[in-house]
Amino acid sequence: MAAGAMSRSNDWTKSLSDAQPVPYWLDDPGRPRPEAALTGTETCDLLVVGGGYSGLWTALIAKERDPERDVVLIEGREVGWAASGRNGGFCAASLTHGLSNGLTRWPDDIHRLEELGARNLDAIEAAVARHGLDCDFERTGEIDVATEPYQARELEEWYAEIRAKGLAEGVEYLDAEAVREQVDSPTFRAGLWDRRGVAMVDPAKLAWGLKRACLALGVRVYERTPGLTLKPHGAGMAVRTPYGGVRARTVALGTNVFPNLVRRVRSYTVPVYDYALMTEPLSDGQLASVGWKNRQGLGDSANQFHYFRLSRDNRILWGGYDAVYPYGGRVRAEYDHRPETYARLAEHFFTCFPQLEGVRFTHAWGGAIDTCSRFSAFFGTAHRGRVAYAAGYTGLGVGATRFGAEVMLDLLSGERTERTELEMVRTKPLPFPPEPFAWTGIALTKWSLARADAHGGRRNLWLRTMDRLGLGFDS
Repeated sequence: MAAGAMSRSNDWTKSLSDAQPVPYWLDDPGRPRPEAALTGTETCDLLVVGGGYSGLWTALIAKERDPERDVVLIEGREVGWAASGRNGGFCAASLTHGLSNGLTRWPDDIHRLEELGARNLDAIEAAVARHGLDCDFERTGEIDVATEPYQARELEEWYAEIRAKGLAEGVEYLDAEAVREQVDSPTFRAGLWDRRGVAMVDPAKLAWGLKRACLALGVRVYERTPGLTLKPHGAGMAVRTPYGGVRARTVALGTNVFPNLVRRVRSYTVPVYDYALMTEPLSDGQLASVGWKNRQGLGDSANQFHYFRLSRDNRILWGGYDAVYPYGGRVRAEYDHRPETYARLAEHFFTCFPQLEGVRFTHAWGGAIDTCSRFSAFFGTAHRGRVAYAAGYTGLGVGATRFGAEVMLDLLSGERTERTELEMVRTKPLPFPPEPFAWTGIALTKWSLARADAHGGRRNLWLRTMDRLGLGFDS
């Protein structure tokens, strides 16, 4: 949407005056108390490192596959405090960061990938019911909206292409009138509504619910217990922690954006910071002015895109657009807040929804996304198959991490499964170069994407070269 436009009153920054610099989802009086830190030495069959979705799903599914398996999970801070508690709550079926990315990279496997993704989302919905996960799960779908004429043309062409390839099941094309009947913004020109492929969740409650389910099945969970080193120990592995350690037959690493305990994996991901705002609850009149009766998630079609959705109490989460890579690829708390981005997001919000002028934001926050060059997760093993890892979800991990957990468990068991046979699982993305080349390349890519948005989607020589190299900077 037009980044330079402003709301009629031109005083949109006032909407940020009371915004708390904390993630809305984590600012919850029902937040559970952390489990005690590990002191001394533990032994187990499977050690899971990381208490976000990746680690939680791995521990839970490991116990569901084999209730007798002895499982320990360690988390460096508190379960769900990082990306798993800060994201927009879009739980997508896609395993490939969207159909377009998957079709470009793995055309021979795409129908299988789409089927496995749909089954994975069904399995998440079933787990929510089975374990009583109180996470506001709503399978409302998502609308990809066009806000420029060229984007509307591209959406219509893309819809025709996926219909011809048999990949449009559950997807509906919406012209300008139809999309504004769903959600009313003067900027919307067309949309594609994926009716079943995305659910909305409260992301922190999902993480906390998974933790409770793990504990109920007998997983021993230790918080405030970072894994410091990983080394072979006899027939298994040993992980050192600040006050002790864990000896395990196998280890699953779900640390994502944080430095991997297998050092050679680190060059495959970089942290990119994303930011979001949350409004106060809308009144009945304000909500009626927008419509949104079907409560879908939305995202616009620009390279520098926004994502937005309703919470259970009818707040609007509004995030995206700026994607900030810190020089050196370090993850630091000081990067979690960026007032200039909050101001830009507020401006864009009132451009999209001028009828909501006067609405205020209650929360503003950011966090790091584990980004890889192909924009979707990669997998592997180390230490003769005793260690497995999954990383690189690039902002679409709420759903795909469950699939990644199953891949890690398959790899640790040595099984050949329908998952491990996928080219996506058997191959790696291109690693990022060292500094200053990584920062220069990412900065040039970001500038080029913004330029493409301002020039009818036309990709310059740099972006076309990235396309030919198979790098994933297309959104």
